[in-house]
Parts: sequence; structure tokens; C-alpha cells
Amino acid sequence: MKLITLLPADKYVVVNKTILTEIDKKNLINLYEPIIGFASVSLYLTLWSDLDSLELMSKDFTHHHLMSILKCGLDIIKQAREALEAMGLMKTYYKEGNINSYVYELYSPLQASEFFNNPILNIVLYNNVGEDEYNSLKKMYRKVNVDVKDYVEITKTLNETFESTSMTVIEARQREVLPLNIISNIDFDMIVSSIPKGILSEKALNKRMRDLINNLAFIYDLDTLKVVELIRSSLNEKGGIDKESLRKNARKYYQFNHGNLPTLIYRTQPEYLKTPMGDNSKKGRIIGVFENTTPFDFLKSKYHGINPTSRDLKLLEYLMIDLELNPAVVNVLIDYVLKKNDNKLNTNYVETIAGQWKRAGVKTAKEAMDLAEKEHKKMLKNSDKKNAKNIKEAPVPIWFDKQIEKSRVSDEEARELEELLKI
Repeated sequence: MKLITLLPADKYVVVNKTILTEIDKKNLINLYEPIIGFASVSLYLTLWSDLDSLELMSKDFTHHHLMSILKCGLDIIKQAREALEAMGLMKTYYKEGNINSYVYELYSPLQASEFFNNPILNIVLYNNVGEDEYNSLKKMYRKVNVDVKDYVEITKTLNETFESTSMTVIEARQREVLPLNIISNIDFDMIVSSIPKGILSEKALNKRMRDLINNLAFIYDLDTLKVVELIRSSLNEKGGIDKESLRKNARKYYQFNHGNLPTLIYRTQPEYLKTPMGDNSKKGRIIGVFENTTPFDFLKSKYHGINPTSRDLKLLEYLMIDLELNPAVVNVLIDYVLKKNDNKLNTNYVETIAGQWKRAGVKTAKEAMDLAEKEHKKMLKNSDKKNAKNIKEAPVPIWFDKQIEKSRVSDEEARELEELLKI
């Protein structure tokens, strides 16, 4: 595409393709602004104010007009415009001349229900505002259901209330919404040829399903071959593709390969749950490793740089998706179990400890480490002399206080600490 330089003297006209309500304006601020920023929302509303009194089309303006109102440079205006285009809020047309001309078509934002059901916007919003704000927004826009089972509906129909006349009716302007414009990198012909006939229904890859696949491929960075694999594991008995299974399998795939989902689970420990900077003690440095490493990478380091087995990855998925343990807590759990269980991630053992930590509301690495040490001491206290001796002599993680607060540590402990801090 030709590189176009935007100049202050360039003209533009605004064309309204939709209806903008007060609810739309509220949605712009609550749902779109966290994603595209205040400059884009300000540009959208400014262009809307440029329309004539009938809100159909504006007169000619120069971009210097926008610079004056928005108090910013053309580079910011261009970035804001491109964000609006990407979100389906406007289309831009360009004509070259002595003075270049632009046509800006405005489109409605999605309604809240459409926005929260959009597989891309929904996830991007979550990523930008965080879980608490996201849940607050969903609660704000939830539908109110009124129980009317004991009532009788007496709503009148159109033909019961009005009669047809020969009066000319002015065509009402329709609410228009643009779909998100995503360039597809998925070869659907390859998908069809890769799955034997009779297994995949001819109607399975309809437009809606192709749109969903393109969206998932964009979110989870999938190529065609990976999509084929995910479709195979998402087919139902009629040869159709189960949408929810496809979404779930795509999430799992990303989880396995990146340690976390792109938005719903943080790649590393959330910032607000990390310890303050500046603790350079051995324990503080270890906590920093737990907090700043994804569980996938942490487990991979235990494999000396080789990807973990699928069995261990499924266990990670259970901890992070089903139990919703924070990444740093999962890292502590992995380190603790491997040390206590002869470098084996026994599923039942892991799940028992994970369930206990979940019930205890463990959120941070330090809480997990303190609880692990507390439980170890409790086992020592409650065991008989023979078992207590065995428990006491069993290996424990290097981050147990009694290990790292010694003025001197053994050569083996020193190597373990150095290895852990290298992650």
C-alpha cells in the first residue's frame, strides 16, 4: 500500500452510516477506550460533532481543524484513526490531488452483549483492564430478567394499532456495525483436503465457523496445520465442529506452549501480587524467580531446557485453569513436590497439595512457601519417632528458612541455589 503523508491542509468530510445513541457513547468509554485509548475515542466523538444538524454528512474541514480541537499532532490523529478503523468504528477513503481529500465514514460500536460475546474484543478488554474491572463491567451490563409467568401479555401488534396509508414514508437510517477486519492466514482448502471425506461435514466450514477459526488463529497464533489438528479433536458425531470444544482446545494449545493463556491467565505473577523490589536476600531472590517465570518455563528448566512431557503439561493446565492457582504459586508447588518426591510430579500428590493451597486462599509465592514449610513442620510434630526421623532426613526445598538463613550452606545446597537463580 502506498505510503500516505497526512498534512494539516488535507481536507476531510464525515459521513454518518449509523445511529449513535447515548448508550453507544457509554459503551465507547467503558468498553472501547480501555483498548484503543482516549485519543481514539476523542477523535470519534469529534468527527461525530462535525456532522450537520441532520447528522448525515459534514461540510469540508481541514485536518488543522482536528489539530486545534484535539490539541495534538497529526501523528497522534493518524494513530487514533487507525485504531478506530481496526475496531470497526470507521472506514477511511482517500483521494489524491493538489490538496488531498479524505472521507470518514462512522459506524456504531457494538452493543454490550455483542462485545462480550466477541472472541477477540472480549479477551483484549480482559487483558487491558484486569479481572476485577472486567467482572465489574460485565456486572454493569448484565441483563435484568423479570419473572412475568403470572402475568398476561397484552402488547398490541402493529396492524392492531395502525392502518396502512398511502403516505410516503422517509426511509429510516439503519444502525450499521462493521465486523473486525482480520486478514486470514488460514488455508481452508488445506483443511478440507487434510480431513478425510465422511469425517468432516461439507457444511461444517460455513462462514460463521470460518470467522471463528480466523479469530482463534489471530488470538492464539495458530497456523493451518495446527487448526487441522484442533478441528480433528473438536468434531462431533455428525461431522460438525463443536464451537466450544474448538475454543477450549485452542486455549489449551496456547497454554501448553506458552505457560499461560494470552489474557485470561497472566504469563507471570500479576504485578499487584509480587513482593516489593529491593529484597536481595537469598530468599528474596528465589521469590523473584517464582514471580517472574511462567510455570511452563519453570518446569522446562527442571527438564534442563527440554519441553516437559504432555502428562506434566496437562497437570500444569489443571493447576492454572481448573484450580486457578496463580503462576508463582504453581512454581512453588512444582519446586516443592519435585524436591520432596524424588524429582517426580506425582499427580495425586500434586493435586492434594494444590487443593489444600486453593482452600487456604494462597495467592503469592511467599504464602505458598510459608504454608509448605508450616505443613512440613506439622508433619514432623505429629509423626511418631521413626517417621519423624525419616521426614526430617528427607530432602526439602532450598528456600526453607532453615536452609537459606545459614551462614554456610553445603556444596550441594549452594549448587541447587545457584541453579534455581539461573532461571
